[in-house]
Amino acid sequence: MAVDRLLPTDEARDLIALTRDVADKVLAPIVDEHEKAETYPEGVFATLGEAGLLSLPYPEEWGGGGQPYEVYLQVLEEIAARWAAVAVAVSVHSLSCHPLMAFGTEEQKRRWLPEMLGGATVGAYSLSEPQAGSDAAALACKAAAIGGGYRVNGSKAWITHGGIADFYNLFARTGEGSKGISCFLVPKNTAGLSFGKPEEKMGLHAVPTTSAHYDDAFVPDERRIGTEGQGLQIAFSALDSGRLGIAAVAVGLAQSALDEAVAYAQERTAFGRKIIDHQGLGFLLADMAAAVDSARATYIDAARRRDAGLPYSRNASVAKLVATDAAMKVTTDAVQVLGGYGYTRDFRVERYMREAKITQIFEGTNQIQRLVISRHLAG
Repeated sequence: MAVDRLLPTDEARDLIALTRDVADKVLAPIVDEHEKAETYPEGVFATLGEAGLLSLPYPEEWGGGGQPYEVYLQVLEEIAARWAAVAVAVSVHSLSCHPLMAFGTEEQKRRWLPEMLGGATVGAYSLSEPQAGSDAAALACKAAAIGGGYRVNGSKAWITHGGIADFYNLFARTGEGSKGISCFLVPKNTAGLSFGKPEEKMGLHAVPTTSAHYDDAFVPDERRIGTEGQGLQIAFSALDSGRLGIAAVAVGLAQSALDEAVAYAQERTAFGRKIIDHQGLGFLLADMAAAVDSARATYIDAARRRDAGLPYSRNASVAKLVATDAAMKVTTDAVQVLGGYGYTRDFRVERYMREAKITQIFEGTNQIQRLVISRHLAG
């Protein structure tokens, strides 16, 4: 069911219409086969880039779409409603462009940003490590300064689009403590950079998640983003926006689960009536709809604060927490509505439930979101 969206401009309405057209023609027809076979959809991201859907929240002067975050996130939700794995990768690409846009020099932006925003290159974000997930300050991957650059050794983990993306935001240790981490923009073909076997995941099968290994990989000075020791500041500023992206993906996933459940409940009969007409089932669907609408309103509110230049870190954590918890509950309830059929792979709600789980984990677990929110409340 197409969501009746309140959008700020005619341009935004046209953009949503374009997104739905591309998603329905390019994504929807092939999502099931790729998710079941766990195969990468070659050409999909190039198509999204050509349509201008990979750079929407960035300035037009650098090749972006110049759209407010409020609009970009609703585009992302529309993509997620057809294919969550692709939407997550789009969100991660946007996240990976943020360090260069916000902290890069004019020369760095002129050199690399247009192709990143134009979709000629797709990016990935490598902050986590095998022993450092939520505790980003505990990173061990080391970038040692040598003549003209840095020699990088260590491993990164849980990289969406790992091994396929063209560039990687690398956060590595250049000093001691939380002030000793720096950010680098590393191209895929860097000598000494290799990738592990794709993780065997519960969901999001079509886009790989891998580890990355740096073995005496040389990264020149010109590819350091920001100053030495500024890495965590850069990482966390990007994550506030990334959390909103995951909130939008979660809402798109939940909306699709709700739509499938409603369609099934309107067709299935029991005791002489459609099951949607039984109060127990109708009320369950009503709660699902309320959860989806509430989650959408929460991420849009946070996005509007970001667009207005207001502090939004707490709001981003609230949106990520509310939307992903809602997605988990709504997809689980959708399986319940379909009963035994919902537990089979013949129906998409089984996949939606598996995909929803990861949204509560990446871009900061929901326990970390509660920590962020509580710290804001404590002042």
